Amino acid sequence: MATTLEGYLEGVINVFHRYSVRVGHFDTLSNSELKQLITKELPNILKNTKDQASIDKLFRELDADCDGQVNFREFLILLARVLETAHQHIHQN
Repeated sequence: MATTLEGYLEGVINVFHRYSVRVGHFDTLSNSELKQLITKELPNILKNTKDQASIDKLFRELDADCDGQVNFREFLILLARVLETAHQHIHQN
């Protein structure tokens, strides 16, 4: 169990790789891998991103280099958005 920020960062990397190795290149997420990751790992935070149209839109937004894959750097954009939203939500409560 992660108890330091370093441990949590390692956990994020491990989660990314748990999904990225399933289809295509081992170090990028395909559209279907991203959907699986969101569905399993972020079920409450990204509730409105479970239908395929929403996943497709998010995938296009994240795929900055338009190569049809989301690499780790592009994935970090999603994490930054999720963390920012969670941070705002904490302050609202």
